[in-house]
Parts: sequence; C-alpha cells; structure tokens
Amino acid sequence: MERRDVLKLSAVAGATGALTLGRVSFADAAPTAGQSGGGPGEQTRRVTGHLPTGAPDFVYLPVDVPDGVREIAVSYSYDRPAVPEGTAGNACDIGIFDERGTDLGGAGFRGWSGGARTEFFLRADEATPGYLPGPVNAGTWHITLGPYTVAPQGLSYDVTITLRYGPRGRTPAPVHPPERARGRGRAWYRGDSHLHSVHSDGKRTPAQIAALARAAGLDFLNTSEHNTVSSHRAWEGLWGDDLLILTGEEVTTRNGHVVAMGTDPGVFIDWRYRARDNAFGKYARAIRRAGGLVIPAHPHATCIGCNWKFGLNDADAVEVWNGPYTPDDEVTLAEWDNTLVAHTHGRGDWLPAVGHSDAHRDPDVVGLPQTVVLADDLSRRALQDGIRAGRVWIAESSKVDLSFSVSGERGEHAGIGERLAVPDTMQVTARLKVTGAPGCTVSFVTDQGRLYTAPLPPSGEGTVSWQTTPAHAAYIRAEVRHPATTAGLPGPMAAMTNPVFLGTWGS
Repeated sequence: MERRDVLKLSAVAGATGALTLGRVSFADAAPTAGQSGGGPGEQTRRVTGHLPTGAPDFVYLPVDVPDGVREIAVSYSYDRPAVPEGTAGNACDIGIFDERGTDLGGAGFRGWSGGARTEFFLRADEATPGYLPGPVNAGTWHITLGPYTVAPQGLSYDVTITLRYGPRGRTPAPVHPPERARGRGRAWYRGDSHLHSVHSDGKRTPAQIAALARAAGLDFLNTSEHNTVSSHRAWEGLWGDDLLILTGEEVTTRNGHVVAMGTDPGVFIDWRYRARDNAFGKYARAIRRAGGLVIPAHPHATCIGCNWKFGLNDADAVEVWNGPYTPDDEVTLAEWDNTLVAHTHGRGDWLPAVGHSDAHRDPDVVGLPQTVVLADDLSRRALQDGIRAGRVWIAESSKVDLSFSVSGERGEHAGIGERLAVPDTMQVTARLKVTGAPGCTVSFVTDQGRLYTAPLPPSGEGTVSWQTTPAHAAYIRAEVRHPATTAGLPGPMAAMTNPVFLGTWGS
C-alpha cells in the first residue's frame, strides 16, 4: 500500500517547529509469510510526499505499531534536483521515536542517523548503529524527517516501513565504560573529546578509533555522535588502564553544534530547537545535570547549520581549534581572546579554550588537535574539573610538549589557568619551554595583543622568556605556530595555552 502526501507550507517559511503527517496503519492487512517458510511474517507500507521550501525543521510520520512486532525496518530516499550555483539543494535527515512520544527531552527517542544512512532497523536485541535496541512495543511510533535544506523545487520523499513479527527477544544490559582509569596521579593528560564513529556520520568503528587514540598518545577520549547516544554501549573491551573512554554527544542543532562532554551513559540530550526558541539554556542545564560539560564546537565553521548562534553565556569551555588549523579557527581564537579581555574588565567569567579533532574517517587524524589537561587523576570528574578551571593547553600531536608559567620578583609563581596576584608595577617573567616543534615560532599574547615573538631553534626545542608588568598585561597566553601559509594570516597553530592572569584586579 502506498500513500502520497503533498503539503503546502508557504505560510511557515523558515519556521522552527514540526509538522505531523497522516497516520500509517497496519491494521487492514495480514502479515505475509516468511520467504523461507515458517519464518516471521511481515507487513510493509510506503509513504511518498512532497515538502516545499519553508518546511518546518521536523516532519513526523506517525506509525501505528500493533502487538507482536519483533522488528521495525525503515528505508527512505528523496530527490536531488539540480539547483543554481550558490543555492542549497535537498538534504533530509531521519530518525525515530517510539510509543512514548516525541516530546522535547522526553523518553521516546530511539535513534537518529541524520543523513548518514538510507535505512535502519531496531529490535530488542540489536539495532543499526545510531539506534537503540529495545522492545518494539505496541503504540504510535514516529519516523522523523529532518529537511535540513530544501531546494527551490521542493523535496520529494519516499519512506518504506516494514514490520516483522515474531518473538521479541531480550535486550542485553548495556555495558558502559568506567569513569576512571589507572592514570599517573596529578599529571597532564591528553585527550580528544570530539570525534565520530559509524554510530553517526563517521566511517570508523569504535575499535578502530580506540586503536588510533592509543597510537596518538591519548589518555582519554569522549564519544560525541550527532544527536544519538547509541555508541555509549559500543566500547566494551576497548578501554583499559591506558585509555579512559567518556560518554557524550554532539548536540547538532540547526544553529550550531555543542559537545556534551562526559555525560552519564545513556542520557540523551535533545537538539530540536533554534536560537530563536530561547531554549538552549534549558538544554545546557540538562547537560550539566547529566554530569557533562557544555562545549560549543567549531563556532565559525562554514558548513550549513554549524555556526554557533546561541552565545557563550551557558558554556563551560569553547572549542577554538577543530581539526587541522584553518582560518575558521583563527576567527574563533580572536573571538575567544576578546572574552578574556572582557573578563579582565569585570564582564563575566572567563571561558577556557579546548581543541578537538572532529575526526570522521580516513585521512582525518585522531588527536589533531588534542586537549592536554592538568588533572588530579585520570577520571571523568578530575578531567572536567581541570578543563573547567582552564588548566589546559592544546597541541597538534603528542610530539609537542610544553610548560608555561609566569613568576614574580619574590618567587611568586602561577601556571596555566591560574592568577599571579602581584602589584601592577612588579616585573614578571613569562617562560615557555617547548619540545617537538621544529620550524616554529613562539608568541606571547596579552589583552594588548601579540607583544613578543621569537623563533625556536631548528630542533624545535627551546625556552623563550619575556618580561612585563601587570599594568601592561592583564593576562599572558602562549602560542607556538608554524610558518604562515596564507597571506595576511599568522601561521597554523602547533600548540597554544590558556592564559595566566596577572595582577589583583577583580579581587
């Protein structure tokens, strides 16, 4: 049976929100016999339709699921007409909610694959990556279409739903990673908290990612799939004394992405809102209630929907370096530096900087860059405490190592993320020791700009010192850069630190 829906939505052009289509029923036909004889029966329905430009962000297709269903399988496609240069073509995501409903933040979420897959299934004992195994209970389920961009000609979709009948099976208890690894006590730990596997739009398995993380010299990683938590149970046997695996999510809205770092296993954070809905604060609090950090990702990335539009007031840190260093990161770095200046003038708390690879597939490099955190041990809470306090620097690889501090005339001393509370007129000395950065230069950056730059020796190993006073520098942070490759821009980053604050302002 096929049903055709044609929608006229010109009145809601650009609207945030959702539209519910007509209900799909399986009550008027008996299941067909299994092809092999004696197998479970199945029923199939096909729904086609057309969405005009201006369709809501989410289009729900209700499906009445009767008793006795063992498995739901869904496939879909949509047209991709030619569009003029510079005009967005069709792109449509997909996911599913079960009989518990589609309420924002509700319990009904059962999976999301975005645009990474054309089909999926779920049943009690297993599900397509991106989807959650569990019972297929009777009730109204909702297939969710997300028309991400719609061509001027509109978007024609074709959805096929198959119900397979039979014994339900049992859902295995999830095995989640532990919150602590052996570690080295209070030490600097390297990690990558933004990367993707086959559970969203990545091409690598969790096992491949774990192997690459170890090869990159990482101590921890954080799962961060787009709008799903299905990978939280997929890392069994992959952690160890040498690698802590945190669970999280990349909450991927239409107005920016946020890494929920280190949330409780199995906790799903909703993404179905825009900046105009004034809802992000609510979901930032949900991330924190789940034990996570709120980290806006690639705020100035150029992909559609990637620009961060929610502001930084609800953030715990900000991703200033995403993957290989690009001009997008340079813009984010400058914006972040402005927040440091504002903090020194009493306008809000300061926001630590972090960096992540956002690796999806070959040749993306896991651990390029990596966040290096001073933590009391290798555990979820200790790492989060270190990031929240700004005891963090960022490196392009584990080959780069550094130490950075500022000292006063009487032996006073402060490290990354700390304050050297000395009189404004006292002379202070900033020292950066670097290894593993051949061909690079070191710069010291303050609230007055980039005030000192010096080359490292050809070996890439050396110590650079610079003197100033708190009257002339409210903070000092260090950058290690490669030679410039783009006219008018500094060279790509090899490493950078969070600031050391100077003086007694604000106390």
